[in-house]
Amino acid sequence: MLPSDSSSSENPNPSPLGLSDSPDFSQSEMDSIISSLLTFPDSSSLSISSSFDRVLDTLLSSGDDTVQDQVIDRTLERFSLLLESTKRRSRKRATLHNSISWFLPSDLTIKVFSMLDTKSLMQVSACCTMLNKCAMDPLCYSHIDLTTAFKHADDQVLHTLINRSGKQLRSLKLGRRDAPVYVPSLFTNSCLAPLQFTGNLLRSLHIYYIGFMYIDSLLAPLSACSNLTNLKIVGVNVFLEPIIELLARKCCLIEHLSLDNYSQGIITDSTIELFVANCTKLTSLTLLNFKLSDAMAQILVNGFHKLKYINLSNTVGFDGSFLRVLGDRCRESPLETLILRDCISLQEGEVVKFLNSIIAGNFISIRYIDVSSDKGLASDGERRTSKPNFPLETLKKKRWDVTFVGDFPLRPRFFRFGTLTEDLMV
Repeated sequence: MLPSDSSSSENPNPSPLGLSDSPDFSQSEMDSIISSLLTFPDSSSLSISSSFDRVLDTLLSSGDDTVQDQVIDRTLERFSLLLESTKRRSRKRATLHNSISWFLPSDLTIKVFSMLDTKSLMQVSACCTMLNKCAMDPLCYSHIDLTTAFKHADDQVLHTLINRSGKQLRSLKLGRRDAPVYVPSLFTNSCLAPLQFTGNLLRSLHIYYIGFMYIDSLLAPLSACSNLTNLKIVGVNVFLEPIIELLARKCCLIEHLSLDNYSQGIITDSTIELFVANCTKLTSLTLLNFKLSDAMAQILVNGFHKLKYINLSNTVGFDGSFLRVLGDRCRESPLETLILRDCISLQEGEVVKFLNSIIAGNFISIRYIDVSSDKGLASDGERRTSKPNFPLETLKKKRWDVTFVGDFPLRPRFFRFGTLTEDLMV
């Protein structure tokens, strides 16, 4: 039998590409083959695309399905390697160009990048290796914002950015500020876990609409944030009283606090008293949808000696008598803004007494008051009024620097004046 016949009997279906017994190539020969492919000149009469089609058709015309699959897989793999290599060389050229033309040293570049929002930082980090190296510096992640611009951000994205920040993290925002309550969040109960190790210098934390959370998933990270000065929690289904207690014990530097009682949990007098006693630096307080008595409200407004802004909208429980008591005691109060929107039990008479107290010279720092309500104000027991008898003209004359807002849709009329102006909208 001839040698060729013997070879044929041993390998009746040889691979078109020699997959089983490929010839050995030296590195220089392989480089030469690839170089010939890449340097092949363009020509209208010679179509590289058509050549690829013809060669692949020939290679796939013989052999069984397994061999054909091997041919396709190998072709895809090798051209994928070529594509990735080309991208690496392109980034290297861009890096070389940028390193020559970029006019800022790396330390100043990092300083500039640290001022970018998180989305812009991600975009610039993809430009080239040089800019990516600068964008990976921990200082660039001192302020992380994963809100509206990052609709698909999840725990993995958040953890990656927090880890990049190292000990530089100063502010963190996550969730969707414009999200309706039925939009599911991609963040889980463990999303804030890294703060237990990196949150010591965190100053500001804002959380928006991330749904249900176990209380320990918030308490454990917050307990490590002893330098926190700004906390905002909106649209999170978790009881907030333990958080207020933790702030009073572990985060006494808090200056700005905004909580939306999404879970409708209650808060006790003892928690209010502990909070006021320990968080003496508070200047801005927003408590929405809470159930507070007049005694609680009085402690809050009167207890924080640096308080400039307070918003107790949607409160159920107080009738406003705390305003009268405060008016008699708080002539030198630093309070500038008081918002009591949609407080169902707020009494017309108590608001009138409070305004008269301001006219008499109390609350000399007050500049803005809002008592608007979709359901009007309580008046004479169970009655409600959309036509409150406020001393607006007198207030305007005596305290022209105060802006008063009373919007009552039951009576389509809008009262607002300030700085010697009065707007009436019907």
